[in-house]
Parts: sequence; structure tokens; C-alpha cells
Amino acid sequence: MTDAATHLLSGDALNRLIDFVYCRTGMRFGRNKRYYIERRVAERMAATGSRDFDRYHSLVRADADEAQKLINSFTINETYFYREEHQLRCLSRSMLPEIVRDRRPGDLVRIWSMPCSTGEEAYSIALWLLENWAMVDVYRIEIVGCDIDTDAVVAAMRGLFGTRALSKLPPAIVDAYFEPETAGVREIIDDLKESVKFTTCNLFDDASMALMGQYDVIFCRNLLIYFDEESRKVAARHLHRALKPGGYLCLGHTESMSRISDQFELRRFPDAITYRRC
Repeated sequence: MTDAATHLLSGDALNRLIDFVYCRTGMRFGRNKRYYIERRVAERMAATGSRDFDRYHSLVRADADEAQKLINSFTINETYFYREEHQLRCLSRSMLPEIVRDRRPGDLVRIWSMPCSTGEEAYSIALWLLENWAMVDVYRIEIVGCDIDTDAVVAAMRGLFGTRALSKLPPAIVDAYFEPETAGVREIIDDLKESVKFTTCNLFDDASMALMGQYDVIFCRNLLIYFDEESRKVAARHLHRALKPGGYLCLGHTESMSRISDQFELRRFPDAITYRRC
């Protein structure tokens, strides 16, 4: 029985789709992810009224908006507040004290959360610093969250979160920084919402990354696991450029910059392992 008879995508169509996503995002989905891929393509084909993949493929190559919607469908936005809390402790106890050692009151400190998903990652940084870093009001703290998924960025700006997203936060923190529950969700208070900037960006794209400027700390967790060796090298180069000299990079617990680039120095702090720009 042929691929065409048993699957939405033929072998050739599957390869073309995998290559399209890879070239746009750096994420490499293997043929073993066929079900995951076909389900998302089927949803987009139905939404656009495309009767076969060839017509949809032509559409997605010609229509930037549909290409973005397809990319959005492939992103994984699994997160919650205070995820990998030990890195947040390291931020307030070790990284920031080193960063501000030679700075004056009022100086700018930039922190970047990427990918930020639906906002939990970036808002967690703001919450943590307000609650755990006594110097938070001494400096101008700029927190930027970005993601390749435009729908996720819109959701982050809205600041609406369900029970699961808030489950790791102490009840007193939830009551202090979120509006009362309505229809199963709670909205983060305006003061905190305004303290974080959100935008779209693509770690794999030179032009997109060039617009982001430089940061003192970058949280880039659980993204490189979806990259192959070549795209990880591209990502490492972009992350190095986006860090100020001496700045710190935090990766996911299964990720390591040591195996990708020699432009970062591994730093072991009491609470977490980080990578410092050489």
C-alpha cells in the first residue's frame, strides 16, 4: 500500500513540509513525527479550504500570513509560572548581583525570555524579582519576552492564565498579582503586565535577531532540543551576539552550550548552572 493511500502526505510531500518548517524556524521534525505533522497540516488545509497538499503548499509559499499560521501550529507552548525555579533563585542571588556590581542606581538592566510562550516565562521573572530581589527598584529593569508564535505573543499580552499555569505559585502571590478568577482564568494585574514587553522574533533568523539588541541575561529554555546540530550553531551565534559582554545565558536542564559553542564559559552557581559570554 502506498504512502498516498495511507497518509495525508506522500513521502515527497512530507519531506517538503519538514524542509519548509526547518528553513523557517530551525526546528527539525523527523519522519517519525508524521502523525504530529499531518494533524497540523490537516487543520490548516481545512481552515484554508485546500483540497490537496500541493495546493496548500503553493498557498503557504505565497502567503506570508498563512505561512505564519502554519508555523504557529508547530510550536509547543507547554509552560507554567516559576518553572525551573532554581534558575530564578540564581538570577536574584548570583547573576544580577554580579551584573550590577559596577553599575550606578538608575542604570538599565535588560533580561530576555525567549521563547516566552504565552507569557508565563517572562512574567515569572518580573514576579520573582519583585518578591525576591531587594535591589529591584534601584535599577531600570527591562524584561522582554519574545516568541516565534504570533498567537502565543498575543496571548501573553492579554495576560490571562488558568489554574494549571498558576499551580506552582504560592496562593498569596496569586492573590497579590492576579485579578479575581473569572470563568476559570485570572488576569495578571496591569502594573505587572506593563512591566514586560512582548514581541515576535525568530532565533534562527539573522534579521529578526538583529532587531533585538543586547541583554544582560537571556533565558532560552527547551528550544534547542528541537534544533539539529547545524541550527544549534546558528542559535549559539545569535545568542552570543544578543548577550552583553559578561552576560549570562540560562538553558533548559537537558541542554548544554558546552557541546555547541566555545564562546560561552560554563559558570556553576549554588543554585544553577549558567553560561557566561566570553
